[in-house]
Amino acid sequence: MNRTEADDQEKKSNIIVFRLGEEEYGLRIDQIKEVVITPRITKVPLTPSYVKGVANIRGNILAIIDLEDKFALNNTISETSGYTLVVESHEYNMAILVKDVPNTLSVADTDIDYSPSVVADMQGEQDYINGIIKINDRLIILIDIFKIITKEDLKPVLGA
Repeated sequence: MNRTEADDQEKKSNIIVFRLGEEEYGLRIDQIKEVVITPRITKVPLTPSYVKGVANIRGNILAIIDLEDKFALNNTISETSGYTLVVESHEYNMAILVKDVPNTLSVADTDIDYSPSVVADMQGEQDYINGIIKINDRLIILIDIFKIITKEDLKPVLGA
């Protein structure tokens, strides 16, 4: 088998890449339902600062999450502009604010470091970083959004 055939057979993952602060983050494409222009957000009192409120997206009321706020990054996202990633699991859905149109990246599994020890030490028991994607001089943090924002986190907002 030549190198091109081996490359074609290499396992790849499709990742949605977006920027929070100055860093790039990624979610597996199977967690993303759609990308929409950020809708009007209705504030919900007595919720954490990273929960910006709720919005009606295609008939579904979803919690709107600002990960820059959750991660204590320099907040550059406006609630009135930008884009929203609608993410879904079999248990619950939510939406994440992003500043720019996210892009899709097809990444060879060999470009993902699934067990960087330095990351494991930093995140402790939380285990929300699935790996670090290394492409040329870029590092993209592959996250599991459902370990960052749990169903319990959304109970005050949606009664989930």
